[in-house]
Amino acid sequence: MIHTNHHPRKVAIVGTGNVGATFAYSLLMSGLASEIVLIDANASKAEGEAMDLNHAVPMHSPTRIWAGTYEDCAGAAITVITAGSAQRPGETRLDLIQRNAAIFRTIVESIVKHNPNGIILVATNPVDVLTYASWKFSGLPANRVIGSGTILDTARFRYLLSQTFDVDPRSVHGYIIGEHGDSEVPVWSLANIAGMRLPEYCEANNMGCRQERLDEIFTQTRDAAYEIISRKGATYYAIASGLMRIVEAILRDQATVLSVSTYIDNYYGINDVYLSLPSVIDVGGVERTIRLDLSGDEIDGLRKSATVLKDTIDSIKFD
Repeated sequence: MIHTNHHPRKVAIVGTGNVGATFAYSLLMSGLASEIVLIDANASKAEGEAMDLNHAVPMHSPTRIWAGTYEDCAGAAITVITAGSAQRPGETRLDLIQRNAAIFRTIVESIVKHNPNGIILVATNPVDVLTYASWKFSGLPANRVIGSGTILDTARFRYLLSQTFDVDPRSVHGYIIGEHGDSEVPVWSLANIAGMRLPEYCEANNMGCRQERLDEIFTQTRDAAYEIISRKGATYYAIASGLMRIVEAILRDQATVLSVSTYIDNYYGINDVYLSLPSVIDVGGVERTIRLDLSGDEIDGLRKSATVLKDTIDSIKFD
């Protein structure tokens, strides 16, 4: 059952760097949260962000915003983790894992100590591996530990397709699945506009649909973060919007299908890993993962992506 009513709730944000601060600002603009608590190892940074955000409150929805500690996670419907070491120019997301795993053990254990009933949403890269680690560190049910996954890759994919086919990106339907990273997989077989698969759409509308152009779109999708980081040092507007979309689906109990990183078991032979697949998101977190009718090549790609992630997960010490 889909519920459209919403009651403003408390959201905690761990990490007030570019992504955390931009998400906090987006959350304030949305009016979805009645309370926003900012937590950061650099307490003065969190305080400064809270002050700045509070000065915007008179022009938006009444919201209580403050810099706090892990104790302030108590009662939060969702705790969003954006903290961690940032991706450096030329560095892959998976290179980050050793630096971030140790940080996450402390963060997650501290969150769960004070808020064992909330949902944890992870945005820090490598997001699939760190979400799996967060699930292990937390002891929470897997449906309540979610990663932002390929929600951003999917948005990039839809945007680039929309530019090629000259339509609103909201009218393009397609998914990037697997790792949020270099082994991600485009689901070309199910991508569509107006319910028409791309080859049929192109033929019916006298448009070119060259495979070379499609391959180029995927390459631009996959490598977008590297391109942006090389120019401005970080990505944060689009991922903050992706986090907002996930949080809205949870707080409003929308049962929205989003490509988030979730625990995968018995899916085309893939087991015990976090990776992205279209999943139904509601007030309880991940309600279910949708079983896609993938092509043989897409299944192979997804399995390879899962292997990449499992190899990295195996390098983490959970004891």
